[in-house]
Amino acid sequence: MTVHFIGAGPGAADLITVRGRDLLARCPVCLYAGSIVPEELLSHCPPDARLVDTAPLSLDEIEAEYVSAHRNGQDVARLHSGDLSVWSAVAEQMRRLARLGIPYTLTPGVPAFSAAAAALGRELTIPEVAQSLVLTRVPGRASAMPEGETLENFGRTGATLAIHLAIHALGRIVAALGPLYGADCPVVIVARATWPDQRIVRGTLATIEEKLKEEPIERTAIIFVGRGLAAEDFRDSALYDATYQRRFRGREAS
Repeated sequence: MTVHFIGAGPGAADLITVRGRDLLARCPVCLYAGSIVPEELLSHCPPDARLVDTAPLSLDEIEAEYVSAHRNGQDVARLHSGDLSVWSAVAEQMRRLARLGIPYTLTPGVPAFSAAAAALGRELTIPEVAQSLVLTRVPGRASAMPEGETLENFGRTGATLAIHLAIHALGRIVAALGPLYGADCPVVIVARATWPDQRIVRGTLATIEEKLKEEPIERTAIIFVGRGLAAEDFRDSALYDATYQRRFRGREAS
């Protein structure tokens, strides 16, 4: 018996990986985060699978489901939104499984920031403009931020920021980053990337709050901040330059 943690991707049901889909199809038990995982994904589960929505469950109750499946020799598909590597709350589940001696695997999913960038039609790393992407959040009820991991500290690098779980703190973000990036720095908010009701709001640190006043966004959004979001006059990458010698391109005959 094995618990298979599966990243469901950002929202659109067809963005799950082939491996994730195949694991769903062969597990007799599926635990899924019903509040943020599309219901269409459950169609990949066996017709007689036990389906458990974990949205109302505590960690102890989720653990009890694992223990019951282990006792019955049943593999479990544990479906989480996005990708498992960030803000997925799988770390504490894996710790408990390890203590119980229950094996588990991890199958990555398409991360929300990647889906949001695709929705924007943008590459987030632009030659000589932006070469770093910082994935971060702000303090909230779920957990505090470690000392040193502040918007101000990240902002001093000038890197593009992808701020998750923070739409409620937009004013705080603008106040923290305005002095570092400048009032005219581009800001783009992508809400519910790849879902049918996806929404994109573009502005600057000076205008973005005003743009949201008429139709606020309450949750499931990523806030991008950085000069690379609007960069157009940048040089081509050297990777495909005709004069750039690289391993997979033969040198001209002398």
